[in-house]
Amino acid sequence: MVQMTNRASNVAARHAADQAPGTPTRANKAEPITRSKCHHGSNSGIMSYFQKGKSHLMVLVVGMMLGYILLPVLVLEVADMDGVLKTIPDQKMYTSSVQTRHQGSAAAQDNNPYRISSADTYQYLRPKITTETVPRALEPEVAAVEGSNAMTSVEQRLVEDHNILSRQSMPTRTTPYVMKTNTLPDHQRKKILVTGGAGFVGSHLVDKLMMEGHEVIVVDNFFTGQKKNVAHWLHHPNFSLVVHDVTEPIQLEVDQIYHLACPASPPHYQYNPVKTIKTSTMGTLNMLGLAKRVRARMLLTSTSEIYGDPTVHPQPESYWGNVNTIGPRSCYDEGKRVAETMMYSYKNQNGVEIRVARIFNTFGPRMHPNDGRVVSNFIIQSLQNKNITIYGEGDQTRSFQYVSDLVEGLYKLMNGDYDLPVNLGNPEEYTVKSFAEYIHTLTKSESKIIFLPKSEDDPTQRRPEIVTAKAKIGWEPVVKVESGLKKTIDYFRRVLEDAGEIIPTGPGAAKPEA
Repeated sequence: MVQMTNRASNVAARHAADQAPGTPTRANKAEPITRSKCHHGSNSGIMSYFQKGKSHLMVLVVGMMLGYILLPVLVLEVADMDGVLKTIPDQKMYTSSVQTRHQGSAAAQDNNPYRISSADTYQYLRPKITTETVPRALEPEVAAVEGSNAMTSVEQRLVEDHNILSRQSMPTRTTPYVMKTNTLPDHQRKKILVTGGAGFVGSHLVDKLMMEGHEVIVVDNFFTGQKKNVAHWLHHPNFSLVVHDVTEPIQLEVDQIYHLACPASPPHYQYNPVKTIKTSTMGTLNMLGLAKRVRARMLLTSTSEIYGDPTVHPQPESYWGNVNTIGPRSCYDEGKRVAETMMYSYKNQNGVEIRVARIFNTFGPRMHPNDGRVVSNFIIQSLQNKNITIYGEGDQTRSFQYVSDLVEGLYKLMNGDYDLPVNLGNPEEYTVKSFAEYIHTLTKSESKIIFLPKSEDDPTQRRPEIVTAKAKIGWEPVVKVESGLKKTIDYFRRVLEDAGEIIPTGPGAAKPEA
C-alpha cells in the first residue's frame, strides 16, 4: 500500500512538472517530426497501456485481499458469535472441552451429552440434545466413566437389556426356554464353524457350543435345516448365521469345524441323489481345504449307514460294512464312505487334524416333522390318531439315542485325542414294531398299527458297539429312551398346534417341506 501511494505521488509530480509554465510541450516544439520519432511515440503508447493494465491488476489484488482476508478477521474480532449462533432457528449450539474449561462453567459441561476427555485440545460445535430429539445411546464404558447422569432412563434400559441378551438365549416357540452362555477369556474362546447348524442335530450342537462361551458360525443352505431352530441365538454377539451351500468354497477364519451338512433321512437324501453325493464329497473336500488353510481341527459326522445291511451284530468300528453301491440308499451310504476316505487322506498327506463320528439313530426336539423316519412318523401319526405305518413286518431292529447324548459325544470327540472313527449310539435295541407300540402307549393314541411293503435296502438290524467311545473319549448315553420320547412328544404337540395338520412322509423320495 505504501509503495503504491509513493508511486502515485511521483506520477502526479511529474505530470505537474510537465504542465508547469515555461515547460515546452510537443505542440510548442519546433523540431520536425521524423520517422524515428513517430516510431518512438507508438512504443510510448503501448507502454502506457500496459502500465495502466498493471495498475488495474494491482487494485484487483488489493481488493481481493481486503474482501477475503482482512474483512473476515475484523468481523471475528468484533462480532458476538454466541449471539449470531442464537439466531439460528431450531438449533442449540455449544462449544465443548477447551472453551468450557476456560470459562470454568461446570453446568455447561454437565449438559454435554457427548462428553470428551480433558486431554482434548480442540473445540467442536455439536448439536445439543433436547427433549424433542431422540436420545443417543451411549457405550456402556462411557457411561461407567462419566457417571449415571450421562444416560437417560431409556438408554440405561437399553444397555441393561443388551447385557442380559449377550449372556443368554431368547425364548422362542421352537425353543421355549433360556440357555445361559459362559464368558471365556480370549485365549480360551474358539471360533467354531458348524455346517448344517440349522438342522436337527446341528442346532443342538450350536446350543452346546454357545453355552460353553465360544463364537459360533452356522453355515446352512436350509434344504432341510430351518431358521427357527437357531432363532433363539440370532441376537447374541457370539453367533453368526451364513446362508451358504457347502458344495461351494467359503473363506473363513476358524479354529474348529463340525461338518454336519447333508440330508440324513432316506426320503430327503433320495430326493436329489446327485446333490446328496456332491454334498458328501465336494462339501467335505471344501471343508477339508478350509481346515488345511487355517489349520483348524475338523470333525465329520459320518453315519451308521456306512455299515449297510450288516452281517456283523452289533457293529464295531472295525467292520467294513455290506453296502449296495447302486441301490436307492447308495448316494448317502457311499457318499459318507468317500467322505471318510477324504478325511484320512488329508490327515496322512497334509497333516490335517481330523475326527470321525459314526452316528446311529437319533431323536429329539427340532426333528423335521416330515423327515420320514420312524420316530417322527410314529409320533406325528399317534398324536393325530392316524394309522401308524410300519414298512415290512416290523421285526427289523433299531437303536435310538437322545440328541443331547449325541451332542455330548461329538463335543468330547472333537476335543479329545482320538482320531479314528467312533460309533456314537445307544446300544439299547428295539424292533420297529415294539417301538411303535411304545409310542402308541406314551401318547395314549387311538391309532391303529398297519403294515405296508418293506422299503428297498432297508437294513434288518442296527446296533452300535460303543466300547471305543467308552475307552477313548469317556462317553456313553445317559438319557433313557422313555425320558427322551416324552420330551420329543411334547415338542411335536407344539408343532401340531402351529401347523394344524401334518401328513407324514412315506418311504419314497420326497422334498423337505417347511
